[in-house]
Amino acid sequence: MAKSLSNPADIIRNRAAWISAIASLLIFLLKMAAYRVTGSTAVLSDALESIVNVIASGVALYVVRFAAQPADHEHPYGHGKAEYFSSTFEGGMIFFAAVMIIYESVKALIYREPTQELEMGLLIVGGAAILNLALGLYLQRVGKTHQSDALKASGAHVLSDVVTTAGVMFGLLLVLVTDLQWIDPLVAILVGLQLAYSGYKIMRESIGVLMDEQDEEILQNLTNALEKNRHPGIIDIHHLRTIRSGRFHHIDAHLVVPEYWDVAKVHEFSQDYENSVVKDYDFDGELAFHLDPCKKSYCRVCAVENCPIRQKPFELHRPFTVKSLTDGPRPTNQGTYDIPGSTQTN
Repeated sequence: MAKSLSNPADIIRNRAAWISAIASLLIFLLKMAAYRVTGSTAVLSDALESIVNVIASGVALYVVRFAAQPADHEHPYGHGKAEYFSSTFEGGMIFFAAVMIIYESVKALIYREPTQELEMGLLIVGGAAILNLALGLYLQRVGKTHQSDALKASGAHVLSDVVTTAGVMFGLLLVLVTDLQWIDPLVAILVGLQLAYSGYKIMRESIGVLMDEQDEEILQNLTNALEKNRHPGIIDIHHLRTIRSGRFHHIDAHLVVPEYWDVAKVHEFSQDYENSVVKDYDFDGELAFHLDPCKKSYCRVCAVENCPIRQKPFELHRPFTVKSLTDGPRPTNQGTYDIPGSTQTN
C-alpha cells in the first residue's frame, strides 16, 4: 500500500528550489563583480562554477515541480526519476565547467595576466562564500528531510563550491603576500581538477539510480522496517528488489507463508504487513509480495504455533539482513532451510 503524497512537503521542496535559483544568481553576480575588480583567473573559475549553479537551480526548480506529480497512465511509477535526470545534468555541467576553467587557467599561466585590488576581491568573494554555505546547508537539510535527490545534489554541489571558494581565497592571499602572479592560475587549475571529480561523482551516482542500482543505506532502512513489523507467519522474505522514483519507492519481494493458509487469510495478512512496513519506512512507497508456500522446508525457522504440518521443531529466529532479503533462499540437499549459525544438522 502506498502512503499518500504530502502536499506541504511538495510546497517546501518547491520553495527550496526557488530560494536556490535566486540565491545562486545573486552569488554568481557577486563573484563576477569580484572578477571585474581583480582580474583573477581563480576568481573567474569560481564564477564559472556559479554559472552551473544558476543553470542547475533553474532545472531543479522545474524538475521538483514535475517530480511531485502523482502517477498516471503513462507513468505508473510516478515522475520521481526526473530528479535523477536533473542530478545527471548538473554533474555534466560541472564537468564541462571544469574543462573550461582548466583551459582558461592554462592560458593565463602562459601569458601571465596580472591581478589587482585583491583586498576588495577577497571581501566580495568571502561574502559570496558565506551565502553559499548557508544555501548549501539549507538545501541539504530540505533534501534529506523531504526526500528530494535533486535538492540534495544541488546542496552537495553548493557546499563543494564553498570549499572551492575557500581555496580561491587562499590563493589570492598568497598572491597578495608573495606577489607571485603564477599562483593565481595554478589555484584555478586545481579548482578545475576538483570540479571535474565532483561532476563525475554526481553523474556516477545519478546514473546508478536511473539504472536501479541498489543503495545499501536505503536497503538497511527497509530491512529495519521489515524486521520491526515481523511476526509469526512471516517465515521468510527473499529476492527483494527496489525501484526508486524520487521519494517514491516500489518494492517487490517473495514472501514465504505457511502453505496450509487459505488465499483470503494470506491476502489480509500480507496487506496488514505491507501497511505496517511502509508506515515505518523513511520514504513514500508500496510493497508488492509474490507469495511462496513454505513447502515444509522452513520448519526450523518458523515460529507459527500449532502448525498441523510441522516436521521439525522451531529452532531459532533468523533476523532479516540486507543480504538475506536480497539473496534467494538456501535450501539444503534434504529439502530443508539452511539456518546460519545452527549447530544442528538436517
